[in-house]
Amino acid sequence: MVDSIHLLSQSNSSDSFIQHQDDEQHSSSLSSTVDKCIGELNWTQFLQALLVSLSWFFDGQQTFITIFTDAQPSWHCTTDSCTSETNTCNVPRESWAWDGPVEISIISEWGLECKSSLVMGLPASMFFAGCLIGGLVLATLADSSLGRKNMLFFSCLFMSLSSFLATFSASVWIYSVLKFFSGFGRGTIGTAALVLVSELVAKGWHGKLGVMGFFFFSAGFFSLSPLAYINRGFSWRNLYLWTSLPSILYCGLVYFLVLESPRWLLIRGKKEKAVEVLKSINTSISHSNLNLAISKLSLEEEVCNVDLYSAVKIMLQKNWSSRRILGTSAMGLGIGLVYYGMPLALQNLAFNLYLGVIFNALAEIPSSFVTYILLDKFNRRSAIFLLTIMSGISSVLAVMEGKIMTRLQIVFELISFFCACTACDVVLIYTTELFPTSIRNSALSLVRQVVAFGGVFGPLLVAAGRERKFLCYGVFGLGIGCCGIFGVCLPETKGKAFCDTVDEEESKEKVELLK
Repeated sequence: MVDSIHLLSQSNSSDSFIQHQDDEQHSSSLSSTVDKCIGELNWTQFLQALLVSLSWFFDGQQTFITIFTDAQPSWHCTTDSCTSETNTCNVPRESWAWDGPVEISIISEWGLECKSSLVMGLPASMFFAGCLIGGLVLATLADSSLGRKNMLFFSCLFMSLSSFLATFSASVWIYSVLKFFSGFGRGTIGTAALVLVSELVAKGWHGKLGVMGFFFFSAGFFSLSPLAYINRGFSWRNLYLWTSLPSILYCGLVYFLVLESPRWLLIRGKKEKAVEVLKSINTSISHSNLNLAISKLSLEEEVCNVDLYSAVKIMLQKNWSSRRILGTSAMGLGIGLVYYGMPLALQNLAFNLYLGVIFNALAEIPSSFVTYILLDKFNRRSAIFLLTIMSGISSVLAVMEGKIMTRLQIVFELISFFCACTACDVVLIYTTELFPTSIRNSALSLVRQVVAFGGVFGPLLVAAGRERKFLCYGVFGLGIGCCGIFGVCLPETKGKAFCDTVDEEESKEKVELLK
């Protein structure tokens, strides 16, 4: 946890640094100046990171809520003619009945039990398709016009309102459309939150406090199981009501209490607002000294000429950035397939669904601790490679059957999911370190959308895996097992400082090549 000495200390070195600016004969770099102005980690920075990271809680709830709302309920025979059947589609409708109320799931309420896997998996697939398209459409708004705070606010509000409206769905088609809109808003929540936290806190704490969002995501995932258990005798619509209303209230907290990223304000030429934010998060520096330090910055390169998709153009046009975005995206695709698909596939195992979800949610908590340790002790590329290989092997082993292996399926599933969670966390932090501030949000958003793209196929494979498990867990294992090798072509970032502009990143790249 946060060192209390760092939180309570008053950074005396910050003022001396800024006063020393008068003696310099050239302008300071943006990155080094902002790091000095932010100073050491304090309570203001920590509380800002905590409030921003809370958005992951509601993100986690909406991401996995379909595990319960779209699950196929248990049933029982009402006549002797179906006692030997395991498939409701092979017997007359009047010879069997659902164990619980018909409105417990969309499957039972709308009579989807005998529909194709495409229809049954459509709402969840539409959600992840919305994540993908929303992330691509909104990818650079946080870098260009809206900023990190506003992007977080509008994304969370759009997701929350769409989920609230889902409670009034009259058919699977309307429900799927609303799930698409919910995913569209959700697509940039984690991105904006992770980038904003990394840019509001002191140097050396970017990745460590970024992990806090992963804890909240796990908590949101975990909260679904007790909520669903309490609601087991009532309508699936209640789950959307109970999760969307608190999320809407949270949006108000973001709007009034969260600060904008000072780094983004500076590269957009909003120096006065940047000074106000820096003063708020580091009260040990005087207003006049902040103004003096900021006034000496040279920001011509990327302040004014940033349009909506210029960040994407930069990433694709330059060799170093295109190589990095392709490498991280390839890793994200395989990881996303397992990360989003595994929890949805729990219904295919011979294991209690409520306990399975709880175990998966609990697996995310130690994965966040492991991520914290890996970021501090090991390099990123090796960690991702080992995690993806372990996840792939465990996923394939979950396909095996037999008296003993069937009992071990949940163990292999948990190992695979745990490794995928940890790999996903490391890849997201790794992406924030690979790209400069001016395009960081866009790069991270694109990678997260590729992760979501892997999630699009998850529900379809889960539905197909009800008959043949290899089409689910086997494909999951092969997908993630091959993705880790793409990290070999990427540079290592452990222990290296952030760059704020593309020119800074290119200068550092040239220095690395000369070594």
